[in-house]
Amino acid sequence: MGYATLAQCVQDLEAKGQLLRLDTEIDPYLEAGAIQRRVFQASGPALLFTRVKNTPFPMLGNLFGTRERLDFIFRDTLPALQGMLQVKADPWQIFQRLGLLPRLPKILWSTRPRQVKNGPILSARVRLRDLPQLVSWPEDGGAYITLPQVYTESPDRPGSRTSNLGMYRIQISGSAFSPDQEAGLHYQIHRGIGSHHSQALARNQPLPVNIFVGGPPALTLAAIMPLPEGIPEIFFAGALAGKRIPVLTAANGLPVPAQADFCISGRVWPHDLRPEGPFGDHLGYYSLAHDFPALQVEQVLHRPGAIWPFTTVGRPPQEDSVIGSFIHDLVSPLVPSVFPGLHQVHAVDQAGVHPLLLAVGSERYVPFAQERMPQELLTNAHALLGNTQTALSKYIFIAAREDDSRLNAHNIPDFFHHFLSRVDWTRDVHFITRTTMDTLDYSGISLNQGSKAIMAAAGNPKRELAFKIPPVSWPQGFQSPAMLAPGILTIQAPAHDQPRDREDPGLRDMAADLTAQGGLEGYPLLVVVDDSSFAAANWDNFLWVTFTRSDPATDSYGIGAFIHAKHWGCTTTLIIDARLKTYHAPPLRPDPEVEKRVDALGAPGKPLYGII
Repeated sequence: MGYATLAQCVQDLEAKGQLLRLDTEIDPYLEAGAIQRRVFQASGPALLFTRVKNTPFPMLGNLFGTRERLDFIFRDTLPALQGMLQVKADPWQIFQRLGLLPRLPKILWSTRPRQVKNGPILSARVRLRDLPQLVSWPEDGGAYITLPQVYTESPDRPGSRTSNLGMYRIQISGSAFSPDQEAGLHYQIHRGIGSHHSQALARNQPLPVNIFVGGPPALTLAAIMPLPEGIPEIFFAGALAGKRIPVLTAANGLPVPAQADFCISGRVWPHDLRPEGPFGDHLGYYSLAHDFPALQVEQVLHRPGAIWPFTTVGRPPQEDSVIGSFIHDLVSPLVPSVFPGLHQVHAVDQAGVHPLLLAVGSERYVPFAQERMPQELLTNAHALLGNTQTALSKYIFIAAREDDSRLNAHNIPDFFHHFLSRVDWTRDVHFITRTTMDTLDYSGISLNQGSKAIMAAAGNPKRELAFKIPPVSWPQGFQSPAMLAPGILTIQAPAHDQPRDREDPGLRDMAADLTAQGGLEGYPLLVVVDDSSFAAANWDNFLWVTFTRSDPATDSYGIGAFIHAKHWGCTTTLIIDARLKTYHAPPLRPDPEVEKRVDALGAPGKPLYGII
């Protein structure tokens, strides 16, 4: 069955040649993170750092760094869990999966945590400063826990049935926090812990919080799962582990897994906010310092032989990209049942996940119409913006399966070719302004606030996409046009100089100039960038630049733009301003000296030789 402890998993991976021990002393300040990222990029093994500077605990990196390793870790329980989810999506599947029937009772029994009186986690206590002080990027505001499992329960209805287990970053050092006594708890909007915190605030009571690190790998993965509201993640962890999770009660009254490697227990007191950050995040930029709840730490526990798992995040793809792909494949059978009329949903990792979502839906509202147009697709898109984690999407591009049964939202070049051939910008772009958006996205008009755009395409092709640089006369300051793919141009422009929440008059003038000229009819998408050769070099660069550096409402312009009855559209080409803005957070850049030290570890005779 599944692993009961992290140490079991480590031993098994090492025996199978999927884990490398590094006995060289490693500094958790920048060096450990740089090594983990480099080994991940090389599709290398899991890494166990046995000598970590200023801490007695070994660090485990790149555990989930390849899809093959993830499948291996959960090989015993994954097939049955996949079958159960497919049956939930389509109950008739039970007749095609008769072998699943005998296993269903055990899966369901495994979901309930098992209360115990004692366990390894109670063996020892330490201070926060004794934990590995991981700092991943040069401008990070302190040390962070990057694979925490943050457990809370509803103050109104306590118990594991109302629990939330989420992965919210935890800052354990920095000028805003008293050493060993306080930690920063950064949770974003649309997260389950928010309702628990609001209930505690309404009662004017502190919110108990337990932070688990390590333990059964199923707990770590469960903390990331985008489960429907009302399904506790700790229940899912039991199903994924193939056994009930043994828990005991911590001093703050909340459960703690008996086999966890570490547990930080404490409380968040009402209205106790501290500046948390900066932190290099998964969009590829720093999330800056903002006020978030402070955790008053009451005790830090660890088991004998405790191992500290960690990851680092940055511009995708990173280790969390592999986890995201694994989770997508696991829950994709549920998409049609959660979102009727939708067949595929792809939160694009290269664009930072939340900024861009591609979807394939049905368009059946008026099947007798001579010309198909987006109608049901718009219903589907609004459903995406009203449910679970897809509600954080900034751009949604959705197309109709009826136009091409082979359409695949995961084949990004083909999807954009299909979409741009059919989109009608006079009707098919729909903005939602001044709404909530991802906390980590700085392209909007303020923290947690910006706009969204639904772009829907259906019907017959409306244009041939051009594949040569057009012979237009670009306005002064706009230069070096570059083509990414048929129908998609990038153009380099002067640096952005406008304040937040303000359109750029220079972009309006540029659009008016191109409207008067004509000649871009075969290019329905033009993206204004700081470096056109970089943005057009490949799809990864294009997706990252275009969708992480633009706010749909503020940064959209158009050739032949108009407003009619409060609807915005354009006749020929949609223009997106994807330059770095004056108010954006800076992109992540590694420390050159640390990178040289990592290079040295890859030299002949060194531990990473042949890996990086």
